[in-house]
Formats: sequence, structure tokens, C-alpha cells
Amino acid sequence: MVPKIHLAVPLSPRGALPFLFLLSCMVFLSLAESLPSFVKSPEDQTGISGGVASFVCQATGEPKPRITWMKKGKKVSSQRFEVIEFDDGSGSVLRIQPLRTHRDEAIYECTATNSLGEINTSAKLTVLEGQLRMPLGESDLHEPPFCVVCVIYVDRDAACSVFHIAEL
Repeated sequence: MVPKIHLAVPLSPRGALPFLFLLSCMVFLSLAESLPSFVKSPEDQTGISGGVASFVCQATGEPKPRITWMKKGKKVSSQRFEVIEFDDGSGSVLRIQPLRTHRDEAIYECTATNSLGEINTSAKLTVLEGQLRMPLGESDLHEPPFCVVCVIYVDRDAACSVFHIAEL
């Protein structure tokens, strides 16, 4: 984008060049554009059938990139998939609930796009079959596998429980 510059004052030989140089520097500084760049990329994770999985993706760039989520080359869309956008528009969270073993196990791709280009990053979701038995006593913690479920609310306390994954 190249702006048109109109000067309303007559140019004098001594003062015109520094004034024009200063004006052009100010214009180009304000129009600095940049490709998207990831600040936070989604991470591989393992969930349990019936549970919840969340992926976070955040990017910077000028103009501000738009974040989209894909699964197997298609934009995610389902009542079980929720995309929660950050208030400042810099990223989003892809939340999948309830998890289904064969349907949801895949590579999820986050794309950040602006007028200069696009970048991609991805993470793998593995979904285990199993049933959750409600919180275990300390004596039950000797048999793996275990799943630690933490629910954290902003401006509230965190609550974590340990569950045993019962084999089917």
C-alpha cells in the first residue's frame, strides 16, 4: 500500500528535503505490515472417550491474523466442536466435547491468515477408550493407567481429581 502525499505548503530548497524525508518515515512506520507468526501453538494431547480436549492457538501479525481450525483438511464444524475466540482477536481455543474414540482421533491444524500470507501448525489428538471410575482413594493408585483431570476457572480456585481408566 503506497499512500499519496499532498503537501499544502510551497517547498523551499533549504527545508523541503528534510521535511519530506520525515513525513515519508512517519508514513512507512505507521504502515508496517508483517506476516503472521505463532505466539502459542497447539500441543499434542491424549483424552478419554466421553471427556474433553482443548487446543490453544495464538498469532501476531499486521494486519492481525485470523485463526481457523481444520481437521483432515476441512474446517471443524459440529455441535461437539466449539471455537472460543480471544477477546483481543489474537487467537482461539478449539474445544471438543464429548470426545469420540475413532471420530475425533486426528491431527488438528491451526491456520493464521492475514493479507500478507498464512502459516500453519498442528497437534495430534489421541482418544483412549475407557470408563472413568470416580475419584480414587490413595490405595487404588498402584494400577496404571491414570488420568488427572483439572478444571481451572479464571479468578477461581483450581480443582483436580485422579481417575483410573477402567479397561473395557
